[in-house]
Amino acid sequence: MTGSPTPAAPTTNELLEIADALLPGRSLDTAQVTEGNLHHVVVIPGTAAVRVSKRPSSAQEMPRRMEALREIAKAGLPFAVPEPLTPVTWFGERAAVAVSWIGGEAQPEGQGDPDQIGKLLRAVREVTVTPRLGQLLNAPRGQGWAEVLAEEVVPHLPGGWRSEVHRRLEAAVALEAVPDALVHGDLGGANVHWSRDGELIGVLDWDQAHLFDPAIDAALMAWHGWDTVRQAVDPETYRRARVYDAVFGVGHLVGVLDGRPLVNVEGFVRSIVAWLEKDA
Repeated sequence: MTGSPTPAAPTTNELLEIADALLPGRSLDTAQVTEGNLHHVVVIPGTAAVRVSKRPSSAQEMPRRMEALREIAKAGLPFAVPEPLTPVTWFGERAAVAVSWIGGEAQPEGQGDPDQIGKLLRAVREVTVTPRLGQLLNAPRGQGWAEVLAEEVVPHLPGGWRSEVHRRLEAAVALEAVPDALVHGDLGGANVHWSRDGELIGVLDWDQAHLFDPAIDAALMAWHGWDTVRQAVDPETYRRARVYDAVFGVGHLVGVLDGRPLVNVEGFVRSIVAWLEKDA
């Protein structure tokens, strides 16, 4: 599978120029440049985060994703959600937008309060998905996700892993269906911000939000440790989370569940194999 070519990576100065154009008059003296899978990000502490697309696909999707953020922010969640501060603006082949600043910081891997994590997971899964929000979320594959993996990914795994991953995939498919709910799709780590005393402040980066089994988000919160997740959710959600994660890591699974096309199967497989061999 192929996708549109990725533009050459912008320099730090180019990214700062985009941030300055979107937020004229704002000081960039403390700005920091980071990047995720879809965007370069200019972080301006206390002010905003400027997201700049890395690929044509993420540029085209940015307006829809910003509208989805606005809808999610209306849901009355008990934590902050970044909201667009500017229109999505094109700079040559790239799209960029400034979103509101969310304070706090990520917790170290393996740490976390089960009560707070449970509160977060319940809040996300209980969001009322309005027709408008449903239209704006990534289009899930439904049951087709398993076929995509079985036909496009598993055959490319090393021979020693194919039958085992196929077995794990069948176990995930065999889970009893549950009502779809809002799934953030990238919880844990730097995307969840906490106060110094462990209170939940905000959740960033809803780019992979879609409708599916909320056990996916529970599995993603294993960043804080599986024992913490076990204490944060009911036993059935915990069991389902472990089954989904066992296929080849829930983070990889979300890359298919949320409906995005697989544009780099070879790279996807390399990442999966690294995950499988890490715990072998």
